[in-house]
Formats: sequence, C-alpha cells, structure tokens
Amino acid sequence: PALTVRADVMREAAARGFATATDLADYLVRKGISFRDAHAIVGKTVRYAMLKNKDLSALSLPELQRFSRKIDPDIYQYLELDGSVNARIHVGGTAPRQVRQAVKAAQKYLKTLSRQ
Repeated sequence: PALTVRADVMREAAARGFATATDLADYLVRKGISFRDAHAIVGKTVRYAMLKNKDLSALSLPELQRFSRKIDPDIYQYLELDGSVNARIHVGGTAPRQVRQAVKAAQKYLKTLSRQ
C-alpha cells in the first residue's frame, strides 16, 4: 500500500547502463558474425560510447560502423529501450504480450493457492 510506482523514473533508469548491448550482439549474430566476434565488437563499441559519454542508441551510424560494417540503419530499432523490451518474445521474456501471459499464469496460480 505504501508503494508508489514512478513509471517515468523506472523508464529513465532502465535506459541507462548499456542494457541494449546484448541486443547489439544478437543483431550482429543475425548478420552472420560469430558470437565471439560480436561480443568483441560490442565490448569495443560500449567502451567507445563510455568514453564519449553516450548511450549506444545515441551513437551515429558512422560511429557504430567503425566497429562493424554489418551495422545498418535498422540497428536503432534494437538499441532503443522499447525495441529491446519488445524483442524478447519468448517465454519469460519482456515483450508486453509475454508479460501479460506471465501475469495471467501467476493470477491463476494464486487462485489455486487461495482454494487450498
């Protein structure tokens, strides 16, 4: 009852800290780069972004392409927080549809507990 949800603060916090670095690695793997190489590329990209005091999504396309020519303009849909969240469409994922399914399953489970 004493909890106040501040969605704006939660969103801002979630957008910090290179949370979409995994999305960049997944993107590179889908482009045919081995995970090992993608991991190295992402590490260098994150280091560069840290030195520039920028989020990955704030890097320009030429800046990103310094680390891999396989990066195209479509990368930004994966580097934005919403794109990252929506990309996780597997069981237990963060996509809104998956979260709604998890909530329904939890509610159903709680009902079974209350009947016991």
